[in-house]
Amino acid sequence: MTDKGDLIATDASAALIHVPPPVELAASELKALVPLDAVSLERAAAADGDAELFGQSRALDAIRLAIGIDAPGYNVFVSGLRSRHERETVLRILNEKAATMPTPGDWVYVNNFRNPESPVAIYLRPGQGVELRVKMTELVGFVLEQLPKAFRREDFDQERAALRDKYNKRAQELFGTLETRARERGFAIQSTPVGQVIFIPLIDGKMPESPEVLNKAMAAKTDAEREQLAKAQGELQDELATLTMRQQEMMRELIDDIRAIERAFAARLITPSTEDLKHHFNNPAVDAYLDEVARHMLGNLDRFREQPPAEQGPRPLTIEEGARWFDYQVNVMVDNSATRGAPVVLEDAPTYRNLFGTIERWLDPLGRSGTNFTRIIGGSFLKSHGGFLVFDLEDAVVEPGVWKTLKRSLKSGRMTLETFEPLPFFSMSGLKPEPIEIHNKVVTLGGAYLYNLLYFYDSDFADLFKVKAEMRPSVAADGAAAAHYAARVGALARRENLPPFEAGALAKIVEFGMRMAGDRARLLAMLEPVDDLARESAYFARNQVAQRVTAAHVERALGERMLRLNFIEEEIRRLIAEGTLIVNIRGTSVGQINGLAVLDVGGYSFGRPSRVTATVALGQAGVINIEREARMSGSTHDKGIMILSGFMRARFGQQHPIAMTASICFEQSYSGIDGDSASSTELYALMSALSGVPLRQDLAVTGSVDQYGTVQAIGGVNQKVEGFYRVCKAIGLTGTQGVLVPRTNVANLMLDPETTGAIERGEFHIYPIDTIDRGIETLTGVRAGTIDQPGTINYLVDQRLKRMADILRERPVGETRVVQEPAPSPPAPKPPPAPPEPPR
Repeated sequence: MTDKGDLIATDASAALIHVPPPVELAASELKALVPLDAVSLERAAAADGDAELFGQSRALDAIRLAIGIDAPGYNVFVSGLRSRHERETVLRILNEKAATMPTPGDWVYVNNFRNPESPVAIYLRPGQGVELRVKMTELVGFVLEQLPKAFRREDFDQERAALRDKYNKRAQELFGTLETRARERGFAIQSTPVGQVIFIPLIDGKMPESPEVLNKAMAAKTDAEREQLAKAQGELQDELATLTMRQQEMMRELIDDIRAIERAFAARLITPSTEDLKHHFNNPAVDAYLDEVARHMLGNLDRFREQPPAEQGPRPLTIEEGARWFDYQVNVMVDNSATRGAPVVLEDAPTYRNLFGTIERWLDPLGRSGTNFTRIIGGSFLKSHGGFLVFDLEDAVVEPGVWKTLKRSLKSGRMTLETFEPLPFFSMSGLKPEPIEIHNKVVTLGGAYLYNLLYFYDSDFADLFKVKAEMRPSVAADGAAAAHYAARVGALARRENLPPFEAGALAKIVEFGMRMAGDRARLLAMLEPVDDLARESAYFARNQVAQRVTAAHVERALGERMLRLNFIEEEIRRLIAEGTLIVNIRGTSVGQINGLAVLDVGGYSFGRPSRVTATVALGQAGVINIEREARMSGSTHDKGIMILSGFMRARFGQQHPIAMTASICFEQSYSGIDGDSASSTELYALMSALSGVPLRQDLAVTGSVDQYGTVQAIGGVNQKVEGFYRVCKAIGLTGTQGVLVPRTNVANLMLDPETTGAIERGEFHIYPIDTIDRGIETLTGVRAGTIDQPGTINYLVDQRLKRMADILRERPVGETRVVQEPAPSPPAPKPPPAPPEPPR
């Protein structure tokens, strides 16, 4: 019993079993219909577009979950979000949440008077940071102006004069005591013009009138009397030294007492001012700081003695004065005086300095480096305290020191401001500011590859970013999705003053979304390419002074976009048409077939046919991938070759060993190849080389294969079909050319109008294939059959492999003669039947 159309010869070795013409796809199966009628599309375009991201409810709900849980680690990694509109949607969600949150306070750094290398961080209520800075500037200006006036007051002068009189009286009493003791010992005290005190012996109780009289009187004395006078004079000198030391002590006591008076008078001025500030701010940290300020001012009153210019009332400090009085300045790190709710900080340039701040330095004229707490600069991480920080993690992780500091800050909840020093040995900062407590949420943007890399190779990542919000690339192509597309285009036209879009143009844009999604049942969810296509279509409509954008304008925009980028594709087609690159699209050939690959030249991808050849000889090397041997093959392509070998062993190696050496090659391929979409193509060429049955050259093939012979889906099916059609058109259409595609890829077909038109006219054909057997029958017109059915492809392949195994087994060990195993020579098959008439 045979199928209708089969031809069976009585001699199985001399006849082939032919099959009916293959079934091709109808024109209605080449593309999907827009799931919304024209009236509904235009109605949707007139409505306001949805502001929320299209089809991303899961990701947006994940973000809302993270920002709604106030617990450590609930930071967000948003995967797949790249366009400005998508980022604005996330920011809008954050702003909505931030508006309901309390406004965080201000952070300031102030001087640590006890340890200037460790500035003190103070947390204040919103707006009080700037206020404290202003108040401290006014305090310094007030002290500079009023303190000299206080020191010139009459009561201060009286107390100081009374104190000096007191010490002068004590000094006179001490000197009088010394003078009495000297007279008792026969000496008088006399001061020299240079202030030196000398003891002069008395003559008869009186001061000598002249040195000559003194000398004459001393000469008249005995040695014992002179010795006694010398001894007494020495004792008086010792007493004078003691008196001098006591006077110095009294002078120091006088200075201390005067300074105490000055501090007392200054305290009457400074203490009320600082107490007023304490009462105003009502902050324990501010109280402690103002106590230190008052103590430091009272201990350094000499700095305030300079008389300022005569002015009425307090005055602001100049820049020079501010630099001089930096001890009392306030460095405001976070100012939330104008913030309503929590802050949302977007950092477009996530460098270490921008995220975490730095400590600036200066160089003096001698080249020496210096810094102080006023040179501390805060970053976005600190400014987002109490709110949200958003930045691109792919940009941040390549910046030195950013990822390590980010992890440390998120784990500890504290941030230490420091200068990033790539070489710590040369660190010059010298400051160690007090760490600041940070309570914020970090929302990072990045790709799936970065997320997986950090998740699997950084043990802290999963604990620090507990929520992943993944943007879906596509959504179901239903009526609601088509309406969203139309509403998006309509809103864009009104916002950017573009011409209105007709229903046909809107339908073409929806079809573009299906093609970009790679599945006619899906629509692209990232709508930035849709916006670009709408703008370009409107441009061509305006050039033609059209009142509305039509489907023709959309098609022209797509065509012009291709023309801007397809120079390399055109060059390859030219080389194929000229015969430089050999691609046969007519006749039949043994062991040769047209494979299809997709080339991406940056923003544009296209299909390129390549000649795949297979040769077979005796041996035991199995299938040799020439690309792999030349190191031009990727790992996925190598896997496809191994799967092909597994299919051969499973089907033909059960009764006898496969004793062959086969070489498979992509001819004229010089840039390498990867992917397994050519594994079915290579298998067809190998089976043709083994069976001796020629393959149609007017057909191109794509599809991967498993070890059981099932043809599997591949990517880029639209580009591959269109690429082969354009090559056939460039060389010359015959009406029989076409492409074999996996049946599972039929749902991905969204061909361009030119290719679709050629298929509708019967000039080009697409054959859906689900198994290798069905594909080899389409390519040869001969039944695939089984290894036990004479006249079929599988039978011929098995017989060839059996003969090769027998020859190799019969050859003596060590035999060096060449045994040429002839290829089978089946009679030439009948020409393949013509394809069926296209549906009308």
